[in-house]
Amino acid sequence: MGFQPAYRKMPIEELQKRACQAVDKLADCTVCAQHCHVNRLEGELGFCRTGRNAVVASYGSHMGEEDVLVGQNGSGTIFFSYCNMSCEFCQNCEISHEGEGREIGPGELADIMVALQETGCHNINLVSPSHFVPQILEALVPAVKKGLNIPLVYNSGGYDDLETLKLLDGIVDIYMPDIKFAEDKKGEKYASAPRYFSIVKEVIKEMHRQVGDLKINNKNIAQRGLLVRHLVLPEDLAGSEQIMQFLASEISPGTYINIMNQYYPAHRARRYPELGRPVHKREHRWAVQKAKEAGLYRIIY
Repeated sequence: MGFQPAYRKMPIEELQKRACQAVDKLADCTVCAQHCHVNRLEGELGFCRTGRNAVVASYGSHMGEEDVLVGQNGSGTIFFSYCNMSCEFCQNCEISHEGEGREIGPGELADIMVALQETGCHNINLVSPSHFVPQILEALVPAVKKGLNIPLVYNSGGYDDLETLKLLDGIVDIYMPDIKFAEDKKGEKYASAPRYFSIVKEVIKEMHRQVGDLKINNKNIAQRGLLVRHLVLPEDLAGSEQIMQFLASEISPGTYINIMNQYYPAHRARRYPELGRPVHKREHRWAVQKAKEAGLYRIIY
């Protein structure tokens, strides 16, 4: 028998139960790490400015993700609107800050997932899903009934709620969090994410507990595990060395990590002199070197 996604091994009744538990969290919202405690079921808006339904900006086969996700046919990305963080340098601010997109129900979201599978995508890549976990789980129930059978990728900024993540245990195949900052104060200043590093460390530990190191098949396609992204910032504002040491010592030296060099001063970044320029090549090389020195050996850059 070939590879089977985690959620296909779960009884549909358990999947429905998890969806109901997640939806219940919307009534006093603690779905993400912001813990706004608003009643999204009644239309109250918290940090993410979203209510009962998911909001989707776009979806399709994406060839710009990591090679292990893209393969020959692309990663089936679903870009959710709004965000549970507010990065001053966000490169997708039209979607994450301005909310470009439209509300959809669980039936339509399920149809989108199945349609992406039918085009040959290797996975369903949920981009910025942290504030829409209940809606995703609701949609997964009819999607499974319609034959969804490819890995589920949870592509977040790392600012997730631990109890919400536990509802995803046995459902998500690939966790792909960003680790943006190695200091809580930087997370609050540049992303409106209080206690960012304290939270993301526990989040990454839980993600790794659920899925382990990234496993790749003989066609170089990721099937299950943890894939971490880290965007290098000017003047080492992200604290790259500390992040690499954390991953190597507290998660696994086999952590698959993409050290990215595509920072540029987007959105409101030029309000901050320290963020007002692109990253130099030497800064990116330094971050890669620190990853190697920490003992990480599955590095893409």
